[in-house]
Amino acid sequence: MSAIAIDRPRAEAAPQTAGAAAIYIKGLEKSFGSNRVLRGIDLDIPAGQFVAIIGKSGCGKSTLLRILMGLEEPSAGHLRFEAVGRDEAQANTRIVFQEPRLLPWLSVADNVAVGLGEGVPQNVLRQETTAVLSEVQLAEKAGEWPSSLSGGQKQRVALARALVSKPGVLALDEPLGALDALTRISMQELLNRVWRELGFTAVLVTHDVSEAVHLADRVVVLDEGKIVLDLAVPYPHPRRHGNPALAELEGQLLAAILGDTRG
Repeated sequence: MSAIAIDRPRAEAAPQTAGAAAIYIKGLEKSFGSNRVLRGIDLDIPAGQFVAIIGKSGCGKSTLLRILMGLEEPSAGHLRFEAVGRDEAQANTRIVFQEPRLLPWLSVADNVAVGLGEGVPQNVLRQETTAVLSEVQLAEKAGEWPSSLSGGQKQRVALARALVSKPGVLALDEPLGALDALTRISMQELLNRVWRELGFTAVLVTHDVSEAVHLADRVVVLDEGKIVLDLAVPYPHPRRHGNPALAELEGQLLAAILGDTRG
């Protein structure tokens, strides 16, 4: 079996000051019994880039994301994170799932504060949670219970909880998949704005090709555990829905996902 080398980011309790982190992946493999889910993934993601990973169900997207976040261990290969900033040797990573996973017995502010961990002084907790709730436009909801929020608001709280520790890498596993169409577009705009303002490296898993092209600098297509297309999206942010140039890129990506080899 090939050697496994992982330079795993360390999550810190206190707010971080380091910037985005680069990700370097070489020969990454993952098998569950006889099922070989990832088959030699090579992928370098520069610090601060927004990468979307798309493909059919079962192609290995979420498995790759879970390995990046330390939720699964690879069977073989090399994975390294390189944090930007002189004082930080390792990156701080966070993940946002499709379900908000809020704690119903805690207020909105206290749910966000969970992202800072234990041992943080109360004045720092208040300062950081207030700032990040303002960032996701929920400052007025700080004292409310999760049960009083809409689906989109709950997902904004989940995003704030991930952002409060100032991550170097933010992973997003279908975070907008359960939202209605209009709320989803609104959340896309919010996510794009906070990424541009805060500067973290973002890795998004999605089934929505339009969403991938709208948000990402680069879209990677997986098929049967391998990268079959790595496509740059060379248009400035923010992007408008309905842009014909983006629609053309969507067509290329759909062809790669569906295996359409027609000229």
